[in-house]
Amino acid sequence: MKVAQDFMVEIPVLRFSDQITKARQILRDERFREIYVVDDAKKLLGYIDITDGLRVTATKSNVTVEGFTKDAPEVHAADPIERVVKEIRKFHTDSAAVVNGQRHVIGGVLLSDLFPVIISRHELSGRVGDHMSRNVVAADATDTVQHMYTLIVESGFSAYPVVKKKKIIGIVSRRDLLRGGRTRTARAHSGHTTVGEIMTKEVITIGPDEAISTAAGLLVHHDISRLPVIDGGSLVGIVDRHDVIAGLR
Repeated sequence: MKVAQDFMVEIPVLRFSDQITKARQILRDERFREIYVVDDAKKLLGYIDITDGLRVTATKSNVTVEGFTKDAPEVHAADPIERVVKEIRKFHTDSAAVVNGQRHVIGGVLLSDLFPVIISRHELSGRVGDHMSRNVVAADATDTVQHMYTLIVESGFSAYPVVKKKKIIGIVSRRDLLRGGRTRTARAHSGHTTVGEIMTKEVITIGPDEAISTAAGLLVHHDISRLPVIDGGSLVGIVDRHDVIAGLR
C-alpha cells in the first residue's frame, strides 16, 4: 500500500514574520505552488500560494506572510495516498503538508506526484463535459500583464486560456507572470507588456465528449495541470487534476 511517506518531498517553510517578497522568490524559482507557514516551534499554521505572491509587487516591502496565510491540508507519513488525495480535494490545493504527532511539518506531498499513481489504481468514469468547469476566465492576447495581475488576484485561478476571436491561441499561468519579475516590471512601465508576448503558444486541448480517463492520460503524458475544453472550435470549459480525481470511483 502506497502511503504519504513514499511521495514526501522537502517543501520550503516560512514563518509569520517572513516577508511576502521572500515567498515570491521561492515560488518563482521552485516547483512548488504552495509554501507552508509554521510558528517558532515549527508547528503548521497554514500555507500561502502563488496568487498571494502576486498580491505584493514592490521590489522591497515589509509586508509579511501573516496576512496571507490560509488553512492547509495536513496528513501523516503513514496515511494512504487515498486519504492524502481526499484532503487535497477538500482544500482544493496542489499539495498536503506532512506533519508528525506534534504537528511539526516534516515535508509535503504534491498532487502532481500522486496523480499518475492514483488514476492508475482507480477507475475513472464519465465524460470531460460531466466534470469540467464551465466558469472559464480567459485572457486576450492584447491584454497587458498588468491586467493579468488584476485578473489573477481577483479570480485565483492558476492558468488562463488566451483567446482571439473566440479561438484559443495560447495559455498563460501565474508562474509565467512571476518568472523574471514580469508583473513588477510591467506595472512599473504602465503595463505595456502583453499576454501574447509571454504566453505558451502550444496548447493541449480536449473535447467535452471525450472520456475523463483520456483527459487524465493527457495531463500525465504532458505533465500539465489543466486542459482547455474545445467544442466546435470554441472554448467551453477547463478540466484540471481536481476535476479528474472527482471522477474517481
